[in-house]
Amino acid sequence: MHDRRHGRGHGRRPLDYGEIRLLLLSMIAEQPRHGYDLIRGVEELFGGTYAPSPGVVYPTLSWLEDMGYAVIEPSEAGRKSYAATPEGRAFLEENAAAVDELRARIGGGTDRGGRSRHPQIMRAMENLKTALRLRVRGQELSDEMADQVAAILDAAAQQVERVR
Repeated sequence: MHDRRHGRGHGRRPLDYGEIRLLLLSMIAEQPRHGYDLIRGVEELFGGTYAPSPGVVYPTLSWLEDMGYAVIEPSEAGRKSYAATPEGRAFLEENAAAVDELRARIGGGTDRGGRSRHPQIMRAMENLKTALRLRVRGQELSDEMADQVAAILDAAAQQVERVR
């Protein structure tokens, strides 16, 4: 089984390569960051539902550096910390509408700091995912059990849709 939070698994990635470039550049324009910090920052923006893999983040940072949009700054513990260059900031200004649209699309449930506005919902969703993983891990579910789980999830979805 693949971990979808890190961009692996089936289905479409939440961000294409152009969008991840813009997002990471906008994040290092806010403050210098190292790769792991960017991975965690993106994960926070997505409320824990997606985190780009190091195999996406580090090549993107190298590309931003090669384009002259980012530069490595000295930092503690020998980590490479990336900051936006004047050229990178100009690129962000030229693409401000795309950055704003991207941030609005992925940050709909977060505040400006990337924290969820409704952490109780994120906690409940994580609890559900954990319960499902534990229930189906390493065992065969009978058709009856699978039908019961599906019915519970369908009923919950219908209840959420009725919330006003």
